Amino acid sequence: MSAPLRVGLALGGPTGHGDASARSGAWARFLERAVFAEELGLHSLWVPEGHFRRGAMASPLVALSAAAARTRRIRLGTTSLLLPIHHPLRVAEEVAALDALSEGRVLLGLGRGFAAPLFQAFRVESTTKRDRFDEALDAIRSAWSGAPLVLDGVHFATRGEHAATLRPVQRPHPPLLVAAFGKKGLLQAARHGLPYLASPLEPLALLEANYALHRASLAPGAALAPFAAPVMRTVHVTASDAETAAVLARLDAEAAGSAALLPPALAKAAAGPASARVIVGSVAAVTELIGLYRERLGLDLLVVRSEVASVDEAAQRRSLEALVTRVLPSLG
Repeated sequence: MSAPLRVGLALGGPTGHGDASARSGAWARFLERAVFAEELGLHSLWVPEGHFRRGAMASPLVALSAAAARTRRIRLGTTSLLLPIHHPLRVAEEVAALDALSEGRVLLGLGRGFAAPLFQAFRVESTTKRDRFDEALDAIRSAWSGAPLVLDGVHFATRGEHAATLRPVQRPHPPLLVAAFGKKGLLQAARHGLPYLASPLEPLALLEANYALHRASLAPGAALAPFAAPVMRTVHVTASDAETAAVLARLDAEAAGSAALLPPALAKAAAGPASARVIVGSVAAVTELIGLYRERLGLDLLVVRSEVASVDEAAQRRSLEALVTRVLPSLG
């Protein structure tokens, strides 16, 4: 029997520019989408961390705090909080605060980052990002234990002993995932005994190989929780063949425009047609595709990316409503 399928919604950063009214309106739309996701009964809301580009979410924990104030049930997650550029004790305290404010609803996806401008701006050598990630994660977990802590690592160190005064509501800590693409990232997730959250850009065949490698690399007896196979995908339920063709064409154009910004390995993986890595089509087609992901990957968390350029808000909402009311009931 397949594991229960939970569905979350991924949102990007507000894209309002110009005067204060435009920026405020963009954040209002972000919060409206968070409330709508809860009203639909979705499991979780997810935001990334990004910097120095349009639509980037520079402060995901702040954004989720605002969403926490507007919602009561939906889980609140980061897809890729970038540990290498943050001090781990600050991360531990801020996540604990968000978990307390949301009454234990935090899910923490962790990442390393890949863009050169990111590391240049925060004065981090990109070659150290994996070591910094390991060191930071160990420190954060230790801080959440409540025990006095001395950091004496290569990248993060403290003077004297410190103990976190605020611990997460969830014990021992919020569920952790590691966002990754390529073997190095998913093997790092396996070493920490954590689920691997796939990017929205890799095709299903590659994901199948990646999840098999991740599972094979876990320590004997390791049990992944709360998700064994979380995946982020662009999902859009269409009302006609013409709408399907238009959305896929837009996604192909979007991929072509962003290819130069991707690391070579990910650009290569995402070089094929959008149809190989997105879930777009009629109710029947989307139902079949999600079923295929469940069969081949053991998919148990689908993080839906619904924001597609040139697809208006009303069409995005119709798609999500169709997903919840017509697709998911058919999947069992």
